[in-house]
Amino acid sequence: MARFRNGLFSSALAVLLGLTALTAAAQTQPSPPPLRSPILTVDEERLFTESRFGKAILAARDADAAGLIAENRKIEADLEAEERSLTDQRQKMTKAEFAPLSEAFNAKVEGIRKAQDAKSQELTQRFDDQRRRFSDAAVPVLGQVMTERGALAIVSKRAILIGAENVDITVEAIARLDAALGDGGNIPAAPTPAPKPAP
Repeated sequence: MARFRNGLFSSALAVLLGLTALTAAAQTQPSPPPLRSPILTVDEERLFTESRFGKAILAARDADAAGLIAENRKIEADLEAEERSLTDQRQKMTKAEFAPLSEAFNAKVEGIRKAQDAKSQELTQRFDDQRRRFSDAAVPVLGQVMTERGALAIVSKRAILIGAENVDITVEAIARLDAALGDGGNIPAAPTPAPKPAP
């Protein structure tokens, strides 16, 4: 029985040592080089939303939007209070006396609406400019990955109907962008596009 147990112990020890050796060998073996392919793919949306630079742009957009929403709510509350005051005055005035006040209030409301719409459009334009700034800054980084992989082109992953997963460079590209661009604070602003001529 003792010999049998010793045999089992020796066998278990041999297996354990073998597994340890395999694990050590696996840890010391270098990871396989990146696949070299003429075509690489990237998920453009993930590249933007998961990179530090893209997240900074999105956070600024959300802060601007929240500020505009708060401003609109305050304006709405102020206008409602003014409208109630005019309604109270209406009961003490003739139609001719009240008409100028009503017209002035309506003109004020219309002016405020146009001003707030312009602010909303300005925020949209600012976000579009920042996204273009991101894209312009990302191109050289993606070009470096493309060169290192020996690829001829990087295409949108959404344009690929079927393909190998290991040609997708999204995760690597995000890491490269974070290392090269950070949150984008040092990236120059994108040039403002020239206004389109009036038809």
